[in-house]
Amino acid sequence: MTDPVPYRPDQILEVLERFDVSYVVIGGLAAEIHGSPYITRDVDVTPARNRENFSKLAAALRELDAKLRVPGLEEPIGIPLDERSFEQGTTWTYVTKHGDLDVALLPDGTLGYEDLRRHATRERLTDNLEVSVAALSDVIRSKEAAGREKDRAVLPALRQVLERSQELKRRGPGIEL
Repeated sequence: MTDPVPYRPDQILEVLERFDVSYVVIGGLAAEIHGSPYITRDVDVTPARNRENFSKLAAALRELDAKLRVPGLEEPIGIPLDERSFEQGTTWTYVTKHGDLDVALLPDGTLGYEDLRRHATRERLTDNLEVSVAALSDVIRSKEAAGREKDRAVLPALRQVLERSQELKRRGPGIEL
């Protein structure tokens, strides 16, 4: 097995931004950006589903030296990446030079990019990096629909973070004592 790759989500997202890929950050990283106490070790995104965007995504993946993780195989495999790469499925897990990147066209409980971008917000991750991030309510909706044990385990904390943020919005600006 290859050595673990350093996890640099900022570097992965910077490449997607530079290639002008239309996408929304979802999953654990979106939850983390919104204040989840749970730390993730991969980047999950939902790209816009059109040929031009798939072409940009494929170019970004090539720059990231992306290799496909295939269940049952110990090592990820290199595959040709172009706009047709995303026609034969809805979810791919890549190992890149900056960490793992999951691409999900139809995350559980959603209708994909158009559905998620409606409530997504632009969030500044670094001085030079701003990305589109799914609303925490949409992350929760997707994790509920997925029904995996690891998702069920974090749902109470995510609901608490959402409730707290909604409470702060209702109160409006001000200093909390």
